[in-house]
Amino acid sequence: MQKLNAYIKLIRLPGLGGLAIPPVFGAISVGIYDFYKLAILFAIGCFTAIFGFVLNDYADVELDRLIKELQKKPLVSGIIERKNAVAICIFCVILTFLFAFILWKDYNFDDLKFAGIVVLVLAGILGTIYNLYGKKLAGSDFLVALSISFVFLFGALAFSKPNLLTWIIFLLTFNQTLHMNAVEGGIKDADHDYLMGVKNIALVSGVKVEEGRIEVPWHFKAFGMGIRLSSACFVFIPFIYGLKYYVWQLILLLLLISLIILIEIKLLWLRRFNRIKIRKLIAAAAFIRYSIVPIMLMSKIGIISLALVVLPILWYIAFTPLAGLKLFQPEM
Repeated sequence: MQKLNAYIKLIRLPGLGGLAIPPVFGAISVGIYDFYKLAILFAIGCFTAIFGFVLNDYADVELDRLIKELQKKPLVSGIIERKNAVAICIFCVILTFLFAFILWKDYNFDDLKFAGIVVLVLAGILGTIYNLYGKKLAGSDFLVALSISFVFLFGALAFSKPNLLTWIIFLLTFNQTLHMNAVEGGIKDADHDYLMGVKNIALVSGVKVEEGRIEVPWHFKAFGMGIRLSSACFVFIPFIYGLKYYVWQLILLLLLISLIILIEIKLLWLRRFNRIKIRKLIAAAAFIRYSIVPIMLMSKIGIISLALVVLPILWYIAFTPLAGLKLFQPEM
């Protein structure tokens, strides 16, 4: 059972309900609602997410051993051998492209599908560069943000030409991934990243922890708020250019965006470094954020949007106990 828990932690199974959804949104943005096709895209999203997380843990295992809090990570503790992590990564690559061609078994392989394969390959290359060399490259967060955005774009290119809605969600995906890695990750790990020789946007910007106090310079605060506020603007652009909406839908989006910005303010203006509190703020923002795009699409896809809103939460509740973790006590 201990080894099963370790593998579930390694592949981030409890979080895949939200992490694997980008290619599904890509397909929906171009009018694909067939459950079979969306399920295959969700599986592809799972494989790409697992590949990224496992490769990241594999690349960081020596650095993670330097930090007391990270000693229980599956590869650090030795419960799972590093060669098994490599095997998982290779398996995920094979399954990703196998499922892509299963998705197209009844279609002609045209230019759009070729473009889809290209962006999927680019996503893998950029993600690999980030995982293997990102700790030494300040600004590498832009690479992983582009990688996840390309996975989203694959979902659209798999069936049709991207439209305005597609590109807006592409930008939202890019912004969120950039924020998750550069801002949230930078603050969460500010107390030990410098010990590991990490070069990232947070440390280069002057984020530091001294005697339990965290200092976040104004320009890093502006960077984080800028990402959140620009995303807030992007959300409403499709409605301006013709996407149908309900008034209550816009009000709900405004409320959710306001909550995310409130959490952002709490995160960026922290005075005491408290990793547990930081993790909870990040998790709260994540669950709210997962509902933004489905609610944007509500007038377009109806009840499917409700399923996409609750999927990440129900998935998390269902699989967290299998990892031997407590609900809503995130380990990151």
